[in-house]
Amino acid sequence: MTGLPHPAPTNQPSAPRDPRWGIVLRVGFFAATVFVALRLLTAVFYALFGWLVAGTVSLCAAGLLANLLTIRIFDRRPFTDIGLRTGVASARNLLLGVAFGGGSAALMLWAPLLAGSAHLVLRPNPAFTWPSLLFYLAALALAASGEEMIFRGYAFQLLIEKMGPFATILPVGVLFGLMHGSNPNASGLGVLNTVLWGVLLGYAFLRSRDLWLPIGLHFGWNAVLPLFGVNLSGLTIEVSRYVYRWDLLPLWSGGEYGPEGGLLATIFVTALFFALARAPIAVQTAGIAQVLNEPE
Repeated sequence: MTGLPHPAPTNQPSAPRDPRWGIVLRVGFFAATVFVALRLLTAVFYALFGWLVAGTVSLCAAGLLANLLTIRIFDRRPFTDIGLRTGVASARNLLLGVAFGGGSAALMLWAPLLAGSAHLVLRPNPAFTWPSLLFYLAALALAASGEEMIFRGYAFQLLIEKMGPFATILPVGVLFGLMHGSNPNASGLGVLNTVLWGVLLGYAFLRSRDLWLPIGLHFGWNAVLPLFGVNLSGLTIEVSRYVYRWDLLPLWSGGEYGPEGGLLATIFVTALFFALARAPIAVQTAGIAQVLNEPE
């Protein structure tokens, strides 16, 4: 004799919430914090110290604040888990990034000088001082750190964890390039090169699983360009006694935007992908993007 089927229980636990809403909430909170902090801090620093401090310190402060608040509120984890742990491996990746970024920028500008396609001209009234040079380097270090915390920090790593590296790196790289499209004298090729840089920096995180390598690359490149007397992403920063004069067409030199708007930069940024693929990078344990720690 068979019994009647049992009725389905009515007190089963409800289905879990769609995790996509958690991702949207975290990324949205992160982006909103960056936006508000940048608007407020830039206005305050500009009124007190001028555009250079406003454009560099505010970037770093906004990146710090957004990452710290998001990771503490939603994950209750230490701030260093965004890829800023300290140690020998971190120092190695930072120095390696500075060497690769600064070295590639120097080589890109030395090559035309040696070939006679460019020359250095003494500024009419050079205002070079060692304190101003140190201040400039510190400001660019803060700016590079801030941009990397914003574009390759918590939100970027969360998206890698949930969507995968390749579905994250390219869109964020495109966003990174478009955000530079409002810089003075920006061009289509300049934006494209900056997109390539954004993808390269995302790949650097993928290789090292920390932010130290991307920060080093970013800072090394940005620090060397003005030392040669060229514009940096359309901005003129006078920290050298010399001005770099090109005998090449703007298609190669980048014109008033600086080398990042020319084909020379396209070649050297592309070469950096191959250099990073073979570099002796210290691979660390990713804090947020745990998927990167899974064995292949």
